[in-house]
Amino acid sequence: MRAVTISEYGGPEVLRIDDQPLPEPGPGQLRVRVRAAPVHPVDLATRAGAFADRLAVRPPFVPGWDLAGTVHAVGEGVTAFRPGDEVVGMRHWFHSGGGGTQAEYALLEAADTAAAPAGVEPAAAATLPLNALTAAQALDLAGLAAGGGIAVTGAAGAVGAYAAQLAVHRGLTVYAVAGAQDEEFVRGLGAVFVPRAEDVAAAVRAAAGGPVDAAFDPAFIGAPVLGAVRDGGTFVAGAGPLAPPPERGIRTTGVEVEPDGERLATLVALAERGGLALRVAQTFPLAEAAVAHTLLSKGGVRGRLVLTP
Repeated sequence: MRAVTISEYGGPEVLRIDDQPLPEPGPGQLRVRVRAAPVHPVDLATRAGAFADRLAVRPPFVPGWDLAGTVHAVGEGVTAFRPGDEVVGMRHWFHSGGGGTQAEYALLEAADTAAAPAGVEPAAAATLPLNALTAAQALDLAGLAAGGGIAVTGAAGAVGAYAAQLAVHRGLTVYAVAGAQDEEFVRGLGAVFVPRAEDVAAAVRAAAGGPVDAAFDPAFIGAPVLGAVRDGGTFVAGAGPLAPPPERGIRTTGVEVEPDGERLATLVALAERGGLALRVAQTFPLAEAAVAHTLLSKGGVRGRLVLTP
């Protein structure tokens, strides 16, 4: 099978398309014919060597955290899926031994997989697993009941937009920080638009009439957002290691996304009902993975860039 491979750390030019052995599903696993696999910022960081000191494997490896595709074979003990089923799923890349989803075939744990949303193109369906699970698990960490208020940075981005929509579905008032060009979009999510500003905390307080109960920061702004949160509130960073030190009794934490097939199924159901906007910015064949990396690195992409093997 063909796969995107990283044999050395560096820029997009280090990406190669190589032939790899067809992966064999072990007990509880699926082999999936990949129809779509998104390119995420974490893939760019991995390619550049940002996680080299925490990886148990060394190059070469195949990047990719999630996919939409068709079950090709099942391992021992799998009863929930069979060959031919259309699925979506997430593979925690840091625990995958370097076997990611940006290939013609990939392995998923059956427990981390859900039926694909009906009537949705694979490229759009593939945007759900990593990004929507990150958003949902971040909101769990925020721990707000209906009626609370939460600020979301990067609310027009892939994770931020899912977080804004899911928070609205939970009955929260969402103060969505985004650029002026994205005002109509974030208002369409049911959020209160907060224009991006040098003093983001002041902008949120002005929109909310005071500090909010919690903030989720997938834009990685960090400590400057704390001023938007009330004393004793909660701040959730877009990644665990990036949580700033607590202040004023604010609990600071960060989301470390984990695969969850049952939770993913609920997100799929919500998408099927039109409750989540699935956004694809552009699709690319595997051979143009480097082009996707270059484009994503420039910023300003709305929706996901998706490889279609």
